[in-house]
Amino acid sequence: MPDFEAVLFDLDGVLVDSELQANSVWVQLLAEHGLEIELPTFMAKAVGGTHVALFDWLRREYGWTRPDTFIPEMDARLHAAFGETQAIEGAAQTLNALKEAGIPFAVASNSLRSRLKRKLEASGLAEVVGAHAYDPAHVGGRGKPLPDIYAYAAAQLGADITRCVVVEDSVTGLSAGVAAGATAWGLLAGGHVHPDNAAHLIGAGAKRILKTHGELQEALGLGEKNLS
Repeated sequence: MPDFEAVLFDLDGVLVDSELQANSVWVQLLAEHGLEIELPTFMAKAVGGTHVALFDWLRREYGWTRPDTFIPEMDARLHAAFGETQAIEGAAQTLNALKEAGIPFAVASNSLRSRLKRKLEASGLAEVVGAHAYDPAHVGGRGKPLPDIYAYAAAQLGADITRCVVVEDSVTGLSAGVAAGATAWGLLAGGHVHPDNAAHLIGAGAKRILKTHGELQEALGLGEKNLS
């Protein structure tokens, strides 16, 4: 991968298949608190965003304000759900191949730090990612679509952000990578992907659309010798 210094990954829907888990918890809990939303409608707005932005949307669109018990209930249910998080097929191979090739990489996610850690541990990816897993708290809460978290992750790797590849599955996240100055690729390997995502990601500035980690490995120039 001679043209790039480092690879910066989103987590949910890129490395771990957690979007359906998380959004199902949200939709069920919202229904219990009087707000019925179809799962696809909710996911179209929620994927890639922060909880703050999501609560703002629910208030504007539906006139719904969360009760005091909502966040503790949600935290408990998400903690339980994320204990079953699975890595997306090929994700561990991609990370291990990058490591063997000596190419730096990091994870930059809008997840809360505790959830980021739990998903990485449950999926078996925590060890290979190591200390390079970053969340909005690292940049004063300025999550995606702001560029800060990707700029920060690149700096922690000692890489020039303009020579990094950002791998994302949402317009929110991909926009953050583009705004930071990175080359952004869309990866639609998660179980939650909708057919129109590719067009939306291209519209947001994606230079490539990939459908599997095998395709990503090929695009990164990771040879078979690195994929054992």
